[in-house]
Amino acid sequence: MRRIYLWASSLAFIFGMAACEEDDKMDMDTMTVPNGYALSAGTSTIFLNSSIAYDTEADWVTGANSTRFNNGDGLYDDVRTSANNEGGGLGPVYAGYSCGSCHRNAGRTKPTLWENGGSGNYGFSSMLIYITRRNGSFFRDYGRVLHDQAIYGVEPEGKLSVTYDYQTFSFPDGETYELCKPNYTITEWYKDSIAPEDLFCTVRIPLRHVGMGQMMAIDRREIEALAAKSNYPEYGISGRVNYITEKGITGVGLSGNKAQHLDLTVELGFSSDMGVTNSRYPEEICEGQAQVNQGSMMGLSYDQLDISTEDMEDVDLYMQSLGVPARRNVNDPQVIRGEQKFYEAKCHLCHVTTLHTQPGGSVLLNGTRLPWLGGQTIHPYSDFLLHDMGSEIMGVGLNDNYVSGMAMGNEWRTTPLWGIGLQEKVNGHTYFLHDGRARNLIEAIMWHGGEGEASKNLFKNMTKEDRDAIIAFLNSL
Repeated sequence: MRRIYLWASSLAFIFGMAACEEDDKMDMDTMTVPNGYALSAGTSTIFLNSSIAYDTEADWVTGANSTRFNNGDGLYDDVRTSANNEGGGLGPVYAGYSCGSCHRNAGRTKPTLWENGGSGNYGFSSMLIYITRRNGSFFRDYGRVLHDQAIYGVEPEGKLSVTYDYQTFSFPDGETYELCKPNYTITEWYKDSIAPEDLFCTVRIPLRHVGMGQMMAIDRREIEALAAKSNYPEYGISGRVNYITEKGITGVGLSGNKAQHLDLTVELGFSSDMGVTNSRYPEEICEGQAQVNQGSMMGLSYDQLDISTEDMEDVDLYMQSLGVPARRNVNDPQVIRGEQKFYEAKCHLCHVTTLHTQPGGSVLLNGTRLPWLGGQTIHPYSDFLLHDMGSEIMGVGLNDNYVSGMAMGNEWRTTPLWGIGLQEKVNGHTYFLHDGRARNLIEAIMWHGGEGEASKNLFKNMTKEDRDAIIAFLNSL
């Protein structure tokens, strides 16, 4: 959405007077809760509590950057078509028809998993379907992502169906909760059906695009230092970096569910998610399939790039320039109690409260630097490290058998929690975790296994009042 807010600076001043970033620093081994009110993302903090809280530019976005922000916003939201003109290039097969189709208001569009039982029927499903052979290799006719949508006259690569196994558990005080384990099957294969015994399938619902610029500007040395000391044997916690090589550069992976990318994957998103060719991915995603020949017979041309590098960098700028919503209800007694219990449950050992961005800020995909993001104290509630989240024992565990870089199937990047409490207001649902299996924050916590087992058990053994307080605290972020 393209907009201008003239009152944001005055609000920033009013709230900023109450901020005390230095008070928010703490020894990670203690249970001391930081005092005072801290800005979530330094100069990029915004003060909105509405459906556009994820989708509003930071105050520093002015002048030429504002023009580029609006262009990137439009390219992010506007529907792509299969026509060979500006705004075209969709398909022949795809997963979403725009960035915004899956990331509505820069958040997580409600997936079709629960309501439709799998793939949607209206041009998108708001999810990605990853498939591999059980030995980890890809299928020749499909690649890493199964595209369940297609333009007119072309067949989707397949359709996903999901059913859920429900299991009821009890907290020690007698309150019950339910966990739902998904079972995925794929039908309507484009080419040869793949036998279930040779298939691993994992699903990803969209990530919130909150704090993307701050994430890209993080001082990588701080992440490596966290990995070096992120060893708490008494709680079974030991995070590690996912080192990734992309564009000939090896570095600290930060982006994605498994920290499997060095950047925000704008070029990959246009290619893999929408079938939009670009300078980094000039070939159609279904290259080699009959779909390409069918498209040629329909008059579609595949010998031109569908989006320019300059436009993709504007999308990158848009994503990195979005403001991060400030915390809410920070003086509420229940929220204050919940923050204390968050530390007592040792959640902060992985969901690290405070990080810092490097002095130079971040660099966009075509070389433009955003220095406004540099030298900031930020509060993402993540260490951006990989942690073992458990194999399936008694139906609980998050191993999806999908390897990403150095990340094994049971390893996941710690999800940043900033903005999490506004997801329902922004996107109308409370589905969490990588595939939306958790229908609320309680379920998301109780799915934690492996390195999250100790914190889960500390939470589990708290009183209902304290558990509710932690949820209230999470909803304040």
